Amino acid sequence: MGRVLMKGTEAIAEAAIQAGCKFFFGYPITPQNEIPEYMSAHLPEVGGTFVQAESEVAAIYMIMGGGATGHKVMTTSSSPGISLMSEGLTYMAGCEIPAVIVNVMRGGPGLGGILPSQADYLQATKGGGNGDYNLIVLAPSTLQEAVNLTQLAFELSQRYRNPVMMLADGFMGQMMEAVEIKPYTDKDIPDNTTWALGYMEERKGQKSALKSLYLSPEALEDHNINLQKKYALIKEREVRCESYLTEDAELVIAAYGTTARIAKTAIANLEKEGYKVGFIRPITLWPYPYEEFKKINENCKGILTVEMNSGQMLDDVKIAVEGKFPVYFYGRTGGMVPTPKEIMAKVKEIYGGEK
Repeated sequence: MGRVLMKGTEAIAEAAIQAGCKFFFGYPITPQNEIPEYMSAHLPEVGGTFVQAESEVAAIYMIMGGGATGHKVMTTSSSPGISLMSEGLTYMAGCEIPAVIVNVMRGGPGLGGILPSQADYLQATKGGGNGDYNLIVLAPSTLQEAVNLTQLAFELSQRYRNPVMMLADGFMGQMMEAVEIKPYTDKDIPDNTTWALGYMEERKGQKSALKSLYLSPEALEDHNINLQKKYALIKEREVRCESYLTEDAELVIAAYGTTARIAKTAIANLEKEGYKVGFIRPITLWPYPYEEFKKINENCKGILTVEMNSGQMLDDVKIAVEGKFPVYFYGRTGGMVPTPKEIMAKVKEIYGGEK
């Protein structure tokens, strides 16, 4: 299809279908309900299957089963629903089962509210479940990028046999923009799912087993070592980031997702007033683009992290700058959104007043 005007949730769903998703299991929760609604109408048209699970817990184990057979599977939810899926996500990471999970974040903690938020950053990037595991975490800032990253998520999940989570927010789920959605073919991934469950001629009758339970501590340690080798490879190959003006910036703003779009407007306005402000936008929240911060010039006044939460990316930014620059924060919570004027005011405060 050419460029069409679509709501974010529907664009994500169509992108998944064009990427070859054949199985969707999910449970309704705002602000992402249009994704399962769209999937229920359109997946059968391509020979796929939609099932509305009885709960988020059921949904995650359904995609675990589907992913274990080598098929492209997907579920979507919003913040507290993802919390319910955390145990299943660790099982999938431990069993090395590919799947795509989309979290259209809402305010929290707890049930919170349906307005946009970025308060699930730590849940996605630092755990949520038990054990030494990582999800690949992608963070789009436009609907076209949400389309592209949804399709990339299927490729990465298959390539590394690992769950991939895309973090959007209520804004991105409900806004409308013109997008182009094309059929997507995984690049350079051999058509080889002989690891998967089910009968296959290639295995010549040998059984396949996927598990995260190892009764021997030595065997479990070996399994964890192998997982860490895979994560190291992902860190080496899959870091994605947008940045500009960091080489001569007097101050750098770090932001992701919808907040990054707002920060860009603030930077453009500040530039007109004579401020030299750089920009770093992590596209992969895990693995995090730590190396990008090393390109910042040594005379920079500091890094301003802007988020729709209480400062969840702050520690990653501090790790990235290695104490070379002061790190500041501005955020809004509970569904409140930072405005360009508020970000500009914080920049001027750091500068010590008007330029």
